[in-house]
Amino acid sequence: MKDLIGLSREELQDELAALGEKPFRVKQLWGWLYNKGERDFSKMSSLSKDMQKKLAEHYFVGRPVIETERNSADKTRKWLLKFDDGKQVEAVYIPEEDRGAVCISTQVGCAMGCKFCHTGTQKLQRNLTAGEIVGQFMVARDSYGEWPTPTNETRFLSNIVVMGMGEPLQNYDNLIKALKILTDGDGLAISKRRITVSTSGIADKIPSLATDAGVKLAISLHAPNDEIRNQIMPINKKYPLATLIQACKEYQARIPHRQYITMEYVMIKGVNDSVENAKELIQLVKGLEVKFNLIPFNPWDGCAFEPSSNNAIHRFSKVLEDAYFAAPIRASRGQDIMAACGQLKSAYLKEKK
Repeated sequence: MKDLIGLSREELQDELAALGEKPFRVKQLWGWLYNKGERDFSKMSSLSKDMQKKLAEHYFVGRPVIETERNSADKTRKWLLKFDDGKQVEAVYIPEEDRGAVCISTQVGCAMGCKFCHTGTQKLQRNLTAGEIVGQFMVARDSYGEWPTPTNETRFLSNIVVMGMGEPLQNYDNLIKALKILTDGDGLAISKRRITVSTSGIADKIPSLATDAGVKLAISLHAPNDEIRNQIMPINKKYPLATLIQACKEYQARIPHRQYITMEYVMIKGVNDSVENAKELIQLVKGLEVKFNLIPFNPWDGCAFEPSSNNAIHRFSKVLEDAYFAAPIRASRGQDIMAACGQLKSAYLKEKK
């Protein structure tokens, strides 16, 4: 039995051709899978009874299994999801006033080893398939009852941020395949401008993201110079800041519409939060159109870092804003349900032991 979720349109056409079905059936089936979210072939009423039977004999419509679900007082919702081989990842819905974003993962564990990130303590086990990446968003749709696909004006789950567990650009081919499914207008129909892919800095893949996917880019920057970044993000030794910034310039040159790059910056006390560090950042991003996202560090057991003080974060933000950069301070969300990446999985495994 083969899972239909995660197959490209071309692959789906090949599968249906092998069953003796005409090409026009692809669009019909695609709509049932990704527009209506239907999992039962017998309820796909526009398909013939014979086709329904053949599909049920050879295929299934998969979803990750919800191992645990937690709901925060601030309406954040987080899922620990399990795949067929028992591997687990996290996905989280982060609400805004009238809509919100689903944060999805691309790998089981992570090889980047960023010193401030809880997922970095969980060794990389494998890449997720395109179906497993898309399936996380479909679980969120199931959870909020957003089938069939609503219009942009009415949908609650309006955005996707690919910044959960793992480094997306280390799973590039499956990422691109998943993004094409997520943005297909006949199905899930998420606008490319409402999808952000975050990378710790795999510089050689960044320009390609503009042409292959056309989605928004976020850089997990977290340091204004190589000395600090080498200490907290090992990837910087392979792709130092000069290389990373050049890759960002190439991305902006290729993206088909004017697009700011978001520079994610975790504020860590005494490490990267001085006024001088803010001034260094301004010089670093010259020639780029960027906005900053300042993130108070979320402490976790076993990590020696501490969050910057509220005063230090606001002082840092003001330096950037005085230089005409947007530099909002991200409000911490879902702390009562361990919404920071990797925390729920670690707690679950510890509890299970």
